[in-house]
Amino acid sequence: MKPLKARDLRELSDEELIQKYRELKKELFDMRIKHRFGQLEDTASLRIIRRNIARVLTILNERGIKL
Repeated sequence: MKPLKARDLRELSDEELIQKYRELKKELFDMRIKHRFGQLEDTASLRIIRRNIARVLTILNERGIKL
C-alpha cells in the first residue's frame, strides 16, 4: 500500500471519492482482522490506509459532502 496524493484525489469526481472511501474502509477492516490474528506482515500499512482515508475525508469535507 502506498500513500495517495491529494492532488490525484482532487481530480476524482464526488462519486469516485465516495467509492474510494468505501474501498479504503473495507481494506482497513480486513487488515485489522488479519492483524488481530497475527497474519498481517506489514503493520505500517495500517497507518498508511488510515492517512489515505483522512485525505479522502478532507477533500469530501472541502466539497461539502457529508457521509
